[in-house]
Amino acid sequence: MRYQALPASLYKRNRAKFMAQMKPKSIAIFNSNDIYPVSADSTLPFAQHRDIFYLTGVDQEESILLLAPDAVNPEDREILFLRETNDHIKVWEGEKLTKEKARELTGIQNVQWLPNFESKLKELAFQNEHIYINTNEHYRAATEVETREDRFIKKAKQMFPGHKFERSNPILQRLRSVKEPEEIQQIQRACDITEAGFRRILDKVRPGMKEYELEAEFAHEFLRRGSRGFAYTPIIASGPNANVLHYIQNDAEIKDGDLILIDVGAEYGNWSSDMTRCVPANGKFTERQKEVYNAVLRVKDAAAKMLKPGVIWKDYQEKVGRIMEKELIKLGLLTEEDIKNEDPAWPAYKKYFMHGTSHHMGLDTHDYGLLYEPMKAGMVFTVEPGIYIPEEGIGIRIEDDYVIQEEGEPINLMKNIPITVEEIEELMNKNK
Repeated sequence: MRYQALPASLYKRNRAKFMAQMKPKSIAIFNSNDIYPVSADSTLPFAQHRDIFYLTGVDQEESILLLAPDAVNPEDREILFLRETNDHIKVWEGEKLTKEKARELTGIQNVQWLPNFESKLKELAFQNEHIYINTNEHYRAATEVETREDRFIKKAKQMFPGHKFERSNPILQRLRSVKEPEEIQQIQRACDITEAGFRRILDKVRPGMKEYELEAEFAHEFLRRGSRGFAYTPIIASGPNANVLHYIQNDAEIKDGDLILIDVGAEYGNWSSDMTRCVPANGKFTERQKEVYNAVLRVKDAAAKMLKPGVIWKDYQEKVGRIMEKELIKLGLLTEEDIKNEDPAWPAYKKYFMHGTSHHMGLDTHDYGLLYEPMKAGMVFTVEPGIYIPEEGIGIRIEDDYVIQEEGEPINLMKNIPITVEEIEELMNKNK
């Protein structure tokens, strides 16, 4: 295994928390993701469904978790179904999880091979009244691809038309949004790998290179440290490209005088990190670049201090907007008159800062979490304000990852990553 697996005790706690929220006389089923085809016999690299991973730690395709807390036979209250290794699989793909390894990894004692799944599902379904199915209800979700979960839901509704179907996702949204200490440990590891990548590129940035050359340097450092790569598609946006919020082409030439917006994060063991920094192509910020950068940094630092239990995301975003207004006035981008005459539905500051300040982070980069519910200790949020000035060719965003505490300010998991103008310039020029 490329990464250090977390102890089975974490996954046992996660399952216990989930089952405690289930209705009496219920079962719940969770499927692995598919391996998605590209063309001919090519496929995309396998990426595990985060829900089954959260509950088991299993990072293997064609795996199924069945939970039945009221099963007549206590041994059937947690069952893991796996693809059995045969001689062909062993030669062509490598050995899959054995039952013994799966028990050790997950803490689930009842491990069976996949052909047993349907008969066991029927047996347990007929002992119960409710079936929890797992749909993707993330507020950013938008896909036309039918998943393995989608196919199972169709089949289950045909097999058990008299049962009451329940939704797993509302339970998982709340459980996954509050991290256990072991999860924060993995996110910290991902942040540390991201730090190593950022430090690597600082003395390699030169005018004339292509954006993807910096992407390659990050990939090199991430892979050599046990990450499988980027937690999300990286953004390496030089000059005016930084004003495209989701710029991912990364193919432009970096020009002298450009500021480069770098939004990247390593994954580690399926947990994500999410960092943004801006660096000058020639190693020196212009006065205007420095002025805007420091304004964004002040907003980020002020916003981070607001991350506390009980805070509602919408209220938080409005307060950050008021702080950003003052900075935009100082920069000569807004006037008091602009603010006085603004449309309340689209405040004046949104001309230059049009996205949200924070999102949940964890197993997914935009992780589970209900933004209309109060923040809690143990949640991990990004803080990522930005100022985008297309007419000046400047786009600046700065982003760190924070853990909310019961009391006091949140912990910055990226506190060791260079962030100030002075730190960045010093590191970019120390070997010149």
